[in-house]
Amino acid sequence: MNIFEEFYNNKNEVQAVSMAKYMKNLFSFLGLKKPERAAISKAFLSERKKDTEVDWKFIHQCFKMPEREFQYLAIDYMEKVIDLFTPDDMQRITQLLIIKSWWDSVDAINKIVGHIAMKYPEVKEGHILKWMKSNNIWLNRISIIFQLKYKEKTDTEFLGTAIICNSQTEEFFINKAIGWALREYSKTNKEWVRAFIEHNELSKLSIREGSKYI
Repeated sequence: MNIFEEFYNNKNEVQAVSMAKYMKNLFSFLGLKKPERAAISKAFLSERKKDTEVDWKFIHQCFKMPEREFQYLAIDYMEKVIDLFTPDDMQRITQLLIIKSWWDSVDAINKIVGHIAMKYPEVKEGHILKWMKSNNIWLNRISIIFQLKYKEKTDTEFLGTAIICNSQTEEFFINKAIGWALREYSKTNKEWVRAFIEHNELSKLSIREGSKYI
């Protein structure tokens, strides 16, 4: 099965226009919405789930393709083989986060990063700490939100440091990430979030988002 041909054979030019517009025309699209893409790739991904090592050649091939759906396909594949990733893959993941970057790909890869960092805590100091202090907003964003699903396992010291390190900015995607991280953790520990907001200088957006459930 040639998944690339399958995607091209099912393209929808009308949907492609609206999908590109929704993403501010930053990328070309085939016009495959998520349910359609999932149906086309289901058998392929089911088979690839049996991989015994991460197929980085395939992932890079997808990221080189001009249409956005292929980047989504790469990330769908990454989710299928998520338990194969180790700290040795973090440098390659860093590269994925800084090419063709937008919230859609970055936030999807964030789930992979969160899983790896939970399994291998050394990744926080070895890689994500560097992202926190990077001049790339998407790496900054991941350093703030990679613990979204950690709940009571959240490293609040790391979270607080990541937020403070990036809070003095007008960048929407950073301030939104701060609010998102605080809002999500407030479901586990309202008191910590309330105190953090009270004692730190944050943007109005971050405060509004972070205070939603407290």
